[in-house]
Amino acid sequence: MSEYKRLKRQQIHHGHIIDVYTDTMELPNGNTADWDFIGHKGAAAIVPVDKDGKIIMVRQYRNAIEKYSLEIPAGGLNPGEDMKTCATRELEEETGYQSDKVEHLIDLYTTVAFCNEKIGIYYSNDLTPSAQHLDEDEFVTVEKYTLDELVQYIFDGVIDDAKTISAILAYKTKMGL
Repeated sequence: MSEYKRLKRQQIHHGHIIDVYTDTMELPNGNTADWDFIGHKGAAAIVPVDKDGKIIMVRQYRNAIEKYSLEIPAGGLNPGEDMKTCATRELEEETGYQSDKVEHLIDLYTTVAFCNEKIGIYYSNDLTPSAQHLDEDEFVTVEKYTLDELVQYIFDGVIDDAKTISAILAYKTKMGL
């Protein structure tokens, strides 16, 4: 079986979060095709669990889907930042909690058909109240839910964010709950 081969990558757009390219690919049958590709810097997210066992979530408006979304805290990697540091930073920035005990849960690619965004997902059940440090263009509401409530929200379609669905179900499985 022949392999795929990228013949050319042309940048179409350079953005704050993503870069958009057209890749000209040689296919296994020898034909060529143009494929869209979105380059992403990477991200991290965290499942923060308070002392009462409730999971701290953020609700924020998402332009791409034109509605508010209930999600775990997450954000893009800063230059030179590893995923665990990013998850810990985002925890405090978005929720006003911090933790020195952050454990790895899973890594996932969000949209393998056209994007290389990889998110490292962590969890912590050892939180200390701190203060939010939201970005200038960030407006979030902090909400707390039981794990069972969040699982039900997933199956009811209330939560439809892929990283949040993956994280909540992975956390439930890992904790044997």
